[in-house]
Amino acid sequence: MSETFRKFLRTLPDFPSDLPGFDPDNAPQDPALLFKQWLDEALDAGEQQPHAFSLATVGVAAGGGRQPSSRMLILKNIDDDGWHFATSRTSRKGRELAAEPRAAMNFYWPGLGRQVRVVGTVAELSAEASAVDWHERPRADGSDNPHWQLYALQPTEVEFWQASNDGNHVRHRVGPDGGPRG
Repeated sequence: MSETFRKFLRTLPDFPSDLPGFDPDNAPQDPALLFKQWLDEALDAGEQQPHAFSLATVGVAAGGGRQPSSRMLILKNIDDDGWHFATSRTSRKGRELAAEPRAAMNFYWPGLGRQVRVVGTVAELSAEASAVDWHERPRADGSDNPHWQLYALQPTEVEFWQASNDGNHVRHRVGPDGGPRG
């Protein structure tokens, strides 16, 4: 199956032919502002759930070693505390964050050939903020959830990646202060 499957994978569609351009020299210095601009453009392009991202954390494997895991979540906000997301403290990702409070987010908008990767430390936000988030969910039923936790990822690096059909993809890395990263 591997040779046939490999060939099949090569036949799947690549990026669209009309990808947007991206010039990092003309981008906002603040990575949150550039992210908001790209999110608006993803919405305008009809991307489904453009606020969804893959969260990667690290936990302990059955044999005792470290093992990465990832899952899809929804971005809740960006402010001075960081990039917000929420989950139950008793979930696998909640337990992993308690043991190792570092994570990476990855947003992907295939129709635009864009990705945004955010890496940093994670902090628990207040019980009050977590309760507000729980009650503001689309399917909130008025019940309380004492295990629900709102987190903020405090970036040490944000990377914006723009695909190009000629293979000259643009990678723009910035630190939390807006300064370039190598």
